[in-house]
Amino acid sequence: MTKKQKALEIIERLKKEYPVAECTLEYDEAWKLLVEVRLAAQCTDARVNIVVKDLYAKFPTVEALAKADVAEIEEIVKPCGLGHSKARDISACMKILHEKYNGHVPDDFDKLLALPGVGRKSANLIMGDIFGKPAIVTDTHCIRICNRLGLVDNVKEPKKVEMALWKIIPPEEGSDFCHRLVHHGRAVCTARTNPYCDKCCLYDVCKRNGV
Repeated sequence: MTKKQKALEIIERLKKEYPVAECTLEYDEAWKLLVEVRLAAQCTDARVNIVVKDLYAKFPTVEALAKADVAEIEEIVKPCGLGHSKARDISACMKILHEKYNGHVPDDFDKLLALPGVGRKSANLIMGDIFGKPAIVTDTHCIRICNRLGLVDNVKEPKKVEMALWKIIPPEEGSDFCHRLVHHGRAVCTARTNPYCDKCCLYDVCKRNGV
Protein backbone atom coordinates (compact mmCIF):
# COMPACT_ATOMS: atom_id res chain seq x y z
CA MET A 1 0.00 0.00 0.00
CA THR A 2 1.45 3.36 -1.00
CA LYS A 3 1.22 6.37 1.29
CA LYS A 4 -1.38 7.89 -1.00
CA GLN A 5 -3.47 4.72 -0.91
CA LYS A 6 -3.11 4.54 2.86
CA ALA A 7 -4.12 8.20 3.18
CA LEU A 8 -7.31 7.63 1.18
CA GLU A 9 -8.20 4.62 3.33
CA ILE A 10 -7.57 6.59 6.52
CA ILE A 11 -9.69 9.50 5.28
CA GLU A 12 -12.66 7.21 4.62
CA ARG A 13 -12.39 5.46 7.99
CA LEU A 14 -12.14 8.74 9.87
CA LYS A 15 -15.23 10.01 8.05
CA LYS A 16 -17.19 7.06 9.41
CA GLU A 17 -15.74 7.38 12.91
CA TYR A 18 -16.14 11.17 13.16
CA PRO A 19 -18.96 12.25 10.81
CA VAL A 20 -18.79 15.84 12.03
CA ALA A 21 -15.52 17.51 11.11
CA GLU A 22 -15.31 21.00 12.53
CA CYS A 23 -13.10 23.26 14.57
CA THR A 24 -13.73 23.07 18.32
CA LEU A 25 -13.12 26.80 18.72
CA GLU A 26 -16.44 28.63 18.91
CA TYR A 27 -16.85 31.68 16.69
CA ASP A 28 -19.47 33.39 14.55
CA GLU A 29 -17.27 35.83 12.62
CA ALA A 30 -14.02 35.31 10.75
CA TRP A 31 -12.00 37.79 12.82
CA LYS A 32 -12.93 35.94 15.99
CA LEU A 33 -11.32 32.76 14.68
CA LEU A 34 -8.13 34.76 14.10
CA VAL A 35 -8.23 35.90 17.72
CA GLU A 36 -9.01 32.45 19.07
CA VAL A 37 -6.41 30.52 17.12
CA ARG A 38 -3.77 32.88 18.52
CA LEU A 39 -5.05 32.32 22.05
CA ALA A 40 -5.13 28.56 21.49
CA ALA A 41 -1.34 28.32 21.26
CA GLN A 42 -0.27 26.17 24.24
CA CYS A 43 -3.83 26.38 25.56
CA THR A 44 -6.91 24.19 25.18
CA ASP A 45 -9.75 25.17 22.88
CA ALA A 46 -12.16 24.67 25.78
CA ARG A 47 -10.40 27.32 27.87
CA VAL A 48 -10.21 29.71 24.92
CA ASN A 49 -13.95 29.37 24.34
CA ILE A 50 -14.56 30.48 27.92
CA VAL A 51 -12.07 33.35 27.97
CA VAL A 52 -13.20 34.98 24.73
CA LYS A 53 -16.71 35.47 26.06
CA ASP A 54 -15.40 38.23 28.32
CA LEU A 55 -13.15 39.57 25.56
CA TYR A 56 -15.99 39.92 23.05
CA ALA A 57 -18.35 41.31 25.66
CA LYS A 58 -15.94 44.20 26.22
CA PHE A 59 -14.65 44.51 22.64
CA PRO A 60 -17.41 43.25 20.31
CA THR A 61 -15.96 44.41 16.97
CA VAL A 62 -12.67 44.52 15.08
CA GLU A 63 -12.60 48.28 15.56
CA ALA A 64 -13.20 48.05 19.29
CA LEU A 65 -10.42 45.52 19.72
CA ALA A 66 -8.09 47.50 17.45
CA LYS A 67 -8.57 50.58 19.62
CA ALA A 68 -8.32 48.73 22.94
CA ASP A 69 -5.37 49.17 25.25
CA VAL A 70 -3.08 46.14 25.03
CA ALA A 71 -3.00 45.94 28.83
CA GLU A 72 -6.80 45.59 28.92
CA ILE A 73 -6.67 42.78 26.38
CA GLU A 74 -3.90 41.07 28.33
CA GLU A 75 -5.85 41.22 31.57
CA ILE A 76 -8.69 39.29 29.97
CA VAL A 77 -6.69 36.73 27.97
CA LYS A 78 -3.96 35.92 30.51
CA PRO A 79 -5.74 32.70 31.65
CA CYS A 80 -4.78 31.33 28.20
CA GLY A 81 -1.08 31.75 29.03
CA LEU A 82 1.51 33.93 27.30
CA GLY A 83 -0.87 36.80 27.91
CA HIS A 84 1.45 39.64 27.00
CA SER A 85 2.59 38.34 23.62
CA LYS A 86 -0.88 37.11 22.68
CA ALA A 87 -2.49 40.45 23.60
CA ARG A 88 0.16 42.32 21.63
CA ASP A 89 -0.36 40.17 18.54
CA ILE A 90 -4.15 40.36 18.73
CA SER A 91 -4.02 44.13 19.07
CA ALA A 92 -1.64 44.53 16.13
CA CYS A 93 -3.61 42.08 13.98
CA MET A 94 -6.93 43.83 14.62
CA LYS A 95 -5.37 47.21 13.83
CA ILE A 96 -4.31 45.92 10.41
CA LEU A 97 -7.74 44.40 9.74
CA HIS A 98 -9.38 47.69 10.71
CA GLU A 99 -7.05 50.02 8.86
CA LYS A 100 -6.11 47.96 5.79
CA TYR A 101 -8.96 45.51 5.20
CA ASN A 102 -12.01 47.46 6.38
CA GLY A 103 -12.51 45.01 9.23
CA HIS A 104 -12.50 41.93 7.00
CA VAL A 105 -10.17 38.94 7.09
CA PRO A 106 -8.26 38.56 3.79
CA ASP A 107 -8.88 35.35 1.84
CA ASP A 108 -5.29 35.16 0.63
CA PHE A 109 -2.80 32.82 2.30
CA ASP A 110 0.20 35.15 2.02
CA LYS A 111 -1.77 38.12 3.31
CA LEU A 112 -2.85 36.05 6.29
CA LEU A 113 0.75 35.04 6.98
CA ALA A 114 1.70 38.71 7.03
CA LEU A 115 -0.64 39.39 9.96
CA PRO A 116 0.96 39.54 13.43
CA GLY A 117 0.80 36.23 15.28
CA VAL A 118 -0.42 34.27 12.25
CA GLY A 119 1.65 31.29 11.15
CA ARG A 120 1.02 28.60 8.57
CA LYS A 121 -1.19 26.56 10.89
CA SER A 122 -3.45 29.53 11.62
CA ALA A 123 -3.52 30.67 8.00
CA ASN A 124 -4.49 27.19 6.83
CA LEU A 125 -7.24 26.99 9.44
CA ILE A 126 -8.69 30.29 8.25
CA MET A 127 -8.44 29.30 4.59
CA GLY A 128 -10.21 26.00 5.19
CA ASP A 129 -12.82 26.90 7.79
CA ILE A 130 -13.72 30.43 6.74
CA PHE A 131 -13.21 30.37 2.99
CA GLY A 132 -13.64 26.67 2.19
CA LYS A 133 -10.34 26.50 0.35
CA PRO A 134 -7.81 23.64 0.37
CA ALA A 135 -5.95 23.59 3.68
CA ILE A 136 -3.82 21.34 5.83
CA VAL A 137 -3.53 22.33 9.49
CA THR A 138 -0.46 20.69 11.00
CA ASP A 139 -1.15 20.99 14.70
CA THR A 140 0.34 18.66 17.32
CA HIS A 141 -2.34 16.01 16.77
CA CYS A 142 -1.78 15.97 13.01
CA ILE A 143 1.99 15.72 13.36
CA ARG A 144 1.88 13.00 16.01
CA ILE A 145 -0.74 10.81 14.34
CA CYS A 146 0.63 11.12 10.80
CA ASN A 147 4.01 9.98 12.09
CA ARG A 148 2.49 7.07 14.00
CA LEU A 149 0.44 6.00 10.99
CA GLY A 150 3.41 6.25 8.64
CA LEU A 151 1.98 8.97 6.40
CA VAL A 152 5.18 10.86 7.17
CA ASP A 153 8.46 9.36 8.32
CA ASN A 154 9.77 10.82 11.55
CA VAL A 155 9.05 14.38 10.42
CA LYS A 156 8.22 16.76 13.25
CA GLU A 157 8.60 20.21 11.67
CA PRO A 158 5.07 21.51 10.93
CA LYS A 159 5.83 22.96 7.50
CA LYS A 160 7.61 19.78 6.36
CA VAL A 161 4.67 17.67 7.53
CA GLU A 162 2.29 20.00 5.71
CA MET A 163 4.29 19.79 2.48
CA ALA A 164 4.45 15.99 2.70
CA LEU A 165 0.69 15.72 3.26
CA TRP A 166 -0.12 17.97 0.31
CA LYS A 167 1.40 15.23 -1.88
CA ILE A 168 -0.88 12.46 -0.63
CA ILE A 169 -4.08 14.12 0.66
CA PRO A 170 -6.66 15.29 -1.93
CA PRO A 171 -6.91 19.09 -1.59
CA GLU A 172 -10.64 19.03 -0.97
CA GLU A 173 -10.18 16.59 1.93
CA GLY A 174 -7.33 18.32 3.78
CA SER A 175 -9.24 20.62 6.13
CA ASP A 176 -11.77 18.03 7.32
CA PHE A 177 -9.06 15.36 7.55
CA CYS A 178 -7.08 17.53 9.97
CA HIS A 179 -10.14 18.29 12.09
CA ARG A 180 -10.84 14.57 12.34
CA LEU A 181 -7.25 13.93 13.40
CA VAL A 182 -7.82 16.34 16.30
CA HIS A 183 -10.89 14.37 17.40
CA HIS A 184 -8.98 11.09 17.01
CA GLY A 185 -5.96 12.46 18.85
CA ARG A 186 -8.05 13.52 21.82
CA ALA A 187 -10.11 10.36 22.05
CA VAL A 188 -7.86 7.52 20.89
CA CYS A 189 -4.37 8.31 19.59
CA THR A 190 -3.44 10.35 22.61
CA ALA A 191 -0.17 12.07 23.43
CA ARG A 192 0.13 11.91 27.21
CA THR A 193 -0.91 8.29 27.64
CA ASN A 194 -0.31 5.20 25.58
CA PRO A 195 -2.63 5.36 22.56
CA TYR A 196 -5.79 3.26 22.85
CA CYS A 197 -4.87 1.00 19.96
CA ASP A 198 -7.46 -1.59 20.98
CA LYS A 199 -10.28 0.75 20.00
CA CYS A 200 -8.62 2.47 17.04
CA CYS A 201 -10.38 2.34 13.67
CA LEU A 202 -6.97 2.66 11.99
CA TYR A 203 -5.14 -0.09 13.86
CA ASP A 204 -4.68 -2.44 10.91
CA VAL A 205 -3.28 0.30 8.65
CA CYS A 206 -0.98 1.82 11.27
CA LYS A 207 2.82 1.73 11.14
CA ARG A 208 2.79 0.84 14.84
CA ASN A 209 1.13 -2.39 13.76
CA GLY A 210 3.83 -3.01 11.16
CA VAL A 211 1.82 -1.69 8.20
